[in-house]
Amino acid sequence: MEFSEKLTRLRRREGFSQEQLADRLDVTRQSVSKWEGGAAMPDIGKLISLSELFGVSVDYLVKDYLDKPEGEADLDQAQARRLEEKVDDLTRYIRGTIYSYDSRLKILGLPLVSVRIGFARHQKLSWDHVARGVIAIGNAAVGVVSIGLISVGVISLGLLAGGLLALGAVAFGAVAFGIAVLGIFALGVSAVGIWAGGVAAMGAEIAVGVSASGKIAVGQEASGLYVLLWGDGLTAREVEAFLLAHCPDLWRPLLRVLVLLGAHIH
Repeated sequence: MEFSEKLTRLRRREGFSQEQLADRLDVTRQSVSKWEGGAAMPDIGKLISLSELFGVSVDYLVKDYLDKPEGEADLDQAQARRLEEKVDDLTRYIRGTIYSYDSRLKILGLPLVSVRIGFARHQKLSWDHVARGVIAIGNAAVGVVSIGLISVGVISLGLLAGGLLALGAVAFGAVAFGIAVLGIFALGVSAVGIWAGGVAAMGAEIAVGVSASGKIAVGQEASGLYVLLWGDGLTAREVEAFLLAHCPDLWRPLLRVLVLLGAHIH
């Protein structure tokens, strides 16, 4: 490979125009054009400057039989494969990866276990990214038992959870537990339901909490048709007697939970 061709390739590799290279070497653009056209050769001083600029030896520049700079070798197949794997890893990182798994065993057409975990950059979330199975685990999960950031199921656990039994930071369901909850029976920091218990509780029938509002209310601050204020303290018997006096048919397991809450309001 002649000097003119080597110079052209090196200049283009570095992204220089002929004028930019000329400025680096303190020569005219016409000089660079002549070098690349094979009409002239630079003097030894410019050859040294070129070798330092492009990181190659002067020998490589002037000896036509040297087709590659010293130390540069062809990638063997193993190196090429490793490079390809790294590019694939980088591509997956940039795009994001959703790990997917569906068990072969199915019940009523649903996988026994379905998993969809990961993230997708610059991609629209689709139904394919949702875990759907008897047991579903994922960023978004729908199943009999579901666990995920967003989960819906008979039994649901997640940041946002909905189901017959729901436990989450935000939860809604027949029975709901969490920070902000809505349910038939709701128990949480902020709870709204037919029967509700928590720091702030609002119940259509019964509310028990530090601040309680309901038809029957027990709390430090309480409002309703029938109110029992915590005052200096309440015993479990006092709370139980009050609830049974106004709601004698209350389901006993639910009664025990509400009594426990009412006797430990602080």
